[in-house]
Amino acid sequence: MDPLYLTKIKCPCCESEFQTSRVRPSLKRAIRTDSDFCSYFASVNPDFYVVRVCPYCGFASTENFNGHMRDDQKRAYLDKIGKQWTFREYGGERTHREAMECYKLALLSAQAVKEKDRIIAGILHHIAWLYRYEGNAEMELKFIEFALDAYIRVYQSESAVNNARLLYLIGELHRRLGHYHEAVKWFSRVIHDKSITDAAMIRASREQWTVIREDMTNAGAELPEEMTRNGA
Repeated sequence: MDPLYLTKIKCPCCESEFQTSRVRPSLKRAIRTDSDFCSYFASVNPDFYVVRVCPYCGFASTENFNGHMRDDQKRAYLDKIGKQWTFREYGGERTHREAMECYKLALLSAQAVKEKDRIIAGILHHIAWLYRYEGNAEMELKFIEFALDAYIRVYQSESAVNNARLLYLIGELHRRLGHYHEAVKWFSRVIHDKSITDAAMIRASREQWTVIREDMTNAGAELPEEMTRNGA
């Protein structure tokens, strides 16, 4: 059985209909997942097919994009990107390179129409994962930093004070960048805020808190105040 199937999409920008591939649900189970939710799969990677790219105008989106575009957003996209677009198909099987092209098109599209920071953060994070898959640590960390900045804007703009997954993720990306003191502050919010009841994120924050403590102790570094004041 082919792991991919075609689904019909209507472009929110030019309103043309096109087909894009998706991975069958039965094949979406990850064999392992990193601490920042990057997943690995036995065969085809479903993340390669998250972005839908209109072959006619080039507008690239995910299911989380706003399904309706205002006229000013369409003009903004067409002026910045669409006018330079030449017909290109991404509807079939995608290589790693093609998946990267799709995500970067989605990033440009989202920025052009001023999509929500949460959408942009997710795209930046996925691009970081794509670089991780190919072992390009330098570019991975560069996009993790971009994603972190966007996630922090989400936290600031959406008043997502009790969104444990978001708080954890901001802490984890800080940790991956070596910002241990900042990471501990965000993990501490998840662990010690009594209004947060997400057991999985509390447990994950405790685990990463322990990783930071061990790394800093082994390096002979001074522990953050939160670690000396509170246990996890």
